[in-house]
Amino acid sequence: MINENFHDEQKWLSSLKGGDRTAFDVIYKFYGNRIYSRVLSMIKLTEVTDELVQDVFLKVWEKREDINESLSFQGWLYRIAENIVLDYYRRLALDLKMRKHMLETYAELYNQTEDYILNKERSQLLDKALQQLPPQRQLIFRLCRLEGKSYEEAASLLNISTSTVSNQLVKATKNIKDYVFFNSKEFIIFMVALYLRS
Repeated sequence: MINENFHDEQKWLSSLKGGDRTAFDVIYKFYGNRIYSRVLSMIKLTEVTDELVQDVFLKVWEKREDINESLSFQGWLYRIAENIVLDYYRRLALDLKMRKHMLETYAELYNQTEDYILNKERSQLLDKALQQLPPQRQLIFRLCRLEGKSYEEAASLLNISTSTVSNQLVKATKNIKDYVFFNSKEFIIFMVALYLRS
């Protein structure tokens, strides 16, 4: 019945953009099982999948005015689903037990984070990570790691001891590695892929 009603997708999408709840219901019934299967394949937990599918369609309703009828609606819908799943993994990553498990499981990947920080996504992810640091720690990281100053030069500029520079730099590097590891989309996608493979 739904397939018969859905032969004119453009009409339903246009109605959905206008806020038509009936159009939303028709689209939900047509795409619901596909999105459920896609999310379940990424999450593997039926109780979580139900909740995330609801989140996907809530996002569709909230973003309905952004629908571009000349592009693939299914592709747009799948991107929303994938972003919802990534957000779910990000929330998991904030859980202390999960963070510990992930750091133990992906220790080698975590240890590669430092090179990643200094060579990729510097302008966005690194800036966000730096903003999480206390002002002095942030400044020390900028001076030593980004500007290449020695501990002695940084200590002289900031009027502090070289041991303080060293200690703060170690803490800053760990804070930034943690932030990048748990917030970089590429790292999260990689971890999801490893999880699905297991």
